[in-house]
Amino acid sequence: MNTMIAIKPADEESADISNRLTFSKKLQDVTNKIHAATDIDEIMLEVSKDICSLFNADRLTIYTISEDNTFLSSRVKTGLDSFQDLKLAINEHSVAGFVGLQKKTINIEDVYNKRELKSLNEKLTFLQDVDKRTGYRTKQMLVAPILNAEDQALIGVIQVINSKDDKPFTPMIVDGAEEITRTLAIALKQRQKSFKLLKSKYDHLVMDAVISAGEFELATRSARKKSCDLEDVLIDEFQIAVPLIGQALASFFDVKYESFKADRVKPIDLLRNLKREYVQTNAWLPIDDSKDGLVVMTLDPDRIRSLRIVNNIFPKYKVIYTVTTKREFKQTVDLFYGGGSEDIDTGDINDMLVGLEDETDELQEIDETSAASDNELVKLVNKIIIDAYKMGVSDIHVEPYPGKEKTKIRFRKDGSLMPYIEVPASLRNPLVTRIKIMCDLDISEKRRPQDGKIKFRRFAPLDIELRVATIPSAGGIEDVVMRILAAGEPIPLDKMGFTPHNLNELKSIISKPYGLFFVCGPTGSGKTTTLHSILKHLNRAETKIWTAEDPVEITQKGLRQVQMNPKAGLTFPVVMKSFLRADPDIIMVGEMRDKETTSIGIEASLTGHLVFATLHTNSAPESVIRLLDMGMDPFNFADALLGVLAQRLAKRLCKKCKEAYTVSDREIRSLLTEYCEELRHIDHFKADAEKAYEDILANWKKQYGDEQGQITLYKSVGCEDCAGTGYSGRVGLHELLTASDALKKNIQERARVAEMLVTALNEGMRTLKQDGIEKVLQGITDIHQVRLVCIK
Repeated sequence: MNTMIAIKPADEESADISNRLTFSKKLQDVTNKIHAATDIDEIMLEVSKDICSLFNADRLTIYTISEDNTFLSSRVKTGLDSFQDLKLAINEHSVAGFVGLQKKTINIEDVYNKRELKSLNEKLTFLQDVDKRTGYRTKQMLVAPILNAEDQALIGVIQVINSKDDKPFTPMIVDGAEEITRTLAIALKQRQKSFKLLKSKYDHLVMDAVISAGEFELATRSARKKSCDLEDVLIDEFQIAVPLIGQALASFFDVKYESFKADRVKPIDLLRNLKREYVQTNAWLPIDDSKDGLVVMTLDPDRIRSLRIVNNIFPKYKVIYTVTTKREFKQTVDLFYGGGSEDIDTGDINDMLVGLEDETDELQEIDETSAASDNELVKLVNKIIIDAYKMGVSDIHVEPYPGKEKTKIRFRKDGSLMPYIEVPASLRNPLVTRIKIMCDLDISEKRRPQDGKIKFRRFAPLDIELRVATIPSAGGIEDVVMRILAAGEPIPLDKMGFTPHNLNELKSIISKPYGLFFVCGPTGSGKTTTLHSILKHLNRAETKIWTAEDPVEITQKGLRQVQMNPKAGLTFPVVMKSFLRADPDIIMVGEMRDKETTSIGIEASLTGHLVFATLHTNSAPESVIRLLDMGMDPFNFADALLGVLAQRLAKRLCKKCKEAYTVSDREIRSLLTEYCEELRHIDHFKADAEKAYEDILANWKKQYGDEQGQITLYKSVGCEDCAGTGYSGRVGLHELLTASDALKKNIQERARVAEMLVTALNEGMRTLKQDGIEKVLQGITDIHQVRLVCIK
């Protein structure tokens, strides 16, 4: 019988060898980094990204075995500088627990496939709770045990989740994972003290004969049985002096022990921006600015050092870490801050929801006001706002549904909505009531919309403001939208993303001593940000600038800013009239939404003042027609107008993962056609369209091409930093209409939008789409994003 032997082609075999060599080199780099890491937190923070990249995977979790060998735990990052310990029993009720029990590697194609799990073990299940709460879909899973080489004792488990190819992990990756586990086993064993996995931080009590090994074991069991802290048991039941525990901790962490001193002087300058809640949550406290450096008291110096929290807050200091006991840390906090305090923003958002769900398993009628003041719900609302701020979110949407359906909370970031969490139906009304209480709205009124503002520093150690709108929706429920007001310094005009042509033209326009200038665009297009950048450019000691805003989002020194308050009669027309009596040079109006405000603005610009305002219109020429439709005199308006800037925000390609490619002739021609769409009606194109096309293309190749005239564009890819979207941040697209003599004549004649557009294009204006295409050629964004915001 002949046996057929499949032989790979030489080029395929060569590619396979090359892939394995590349993989092997990357694997060696990762193992070197693991050996260089100082503790488990550093591996999770720094090396985990490299491991995911090596295995082409989405996520990685490293579990380590507990001191009593009964469960696996993993420190999971829950915020910018916070962690939470995740615990799993070693049994068949979780994949990682099963691998720890069996001490063998498993490679699962789909964890939701019950038949596949049953083939491994009849009792094996996959915990779906996290997926349900977060909306993340776990599929492929490669899990391998970390075993001690000498006696094969379990040290931990490594869990790799979701292949980016959406295929089972290859045998090469499985081998790589087992190599990683061998490296981790050696690293963990060598760093018993740093990891605090194989050795207790109180071991020096036994070594120094303060307590016997048997007594220590009894204390450990007692603490476990009573679900209390081991330190409390050692002090209260075994009568060990607090300083002896402190000395044991100092030996373990290899730092100085810092005891409680009742006469310690409170370092006011160091604590000025540190709230009590933050200190208690993160377990570190600056206690002295000595000649040797900043002395920080903490419960876990290794963790705080590896997270670099202190260095971020006090970047100019050399930090000296000390350790103390939990009791003495609490005493020192009380000494500095006085009395007790409720913790806020503690723990993980999903844990909070689980706890709240346990309390309210069944939907029932409860007193909304008392529920809204419940400590756990207060923490939940604070956590939502703090997470949104840290993630760079602009708006928080609370979307309740009737019946037993959960309330969805979504975040808007970079212009797009994304899911955040779902809240149990039983918390629907208390959640909305809590938000109303925070911004002093009427909690009994549910039939009409309400507006308010939250000064968040009243509730948490974070100085931000939120604008809140409640809207009654179908089913007798209320939606809430909270906008995080972006307080802070204005952006310099040169860094606003204007093309050189538009920047020079804009600076020329705003240098005029008087006149009227508009910035237009839909809500959230960055109009106020642009106006404040213009004011920053004009803000000088000899200039008086008044602004009327609703709300005041950006503050500047040198500006006199007025917040609108319709209830008190402080409206745009009223404030504008008062400005004219207050000797202004420059006036900025948040929005010209009515005839009276616009008339006063025109009057002010004609009497020697420079007036800036915003409008909700789609394009620069349309803004002119909109103002004329309000009833403005076309002759006065034409005399007053300096220019109109239309603006949009397009998503910016992620700098870390965007991928360059050489553009094809077909694609560049397609871009050129799109760029010239509005130019077909202007004189230059009517005379010789083909030459005009070629001139623009030649200019592109000269400006954006290489030496051979080849243009490089970029496409979105997706990485951890941009949450897999391929986009991070936004860029402004601009359409700057200058009020030339020809355009002023169009205004006086009440010309149509199309005529004004032709006039502006003839004089060199670039439309929003054209400006966007130039930013595509610069590699800032892609044409898909430009089309999304510039659609007609």
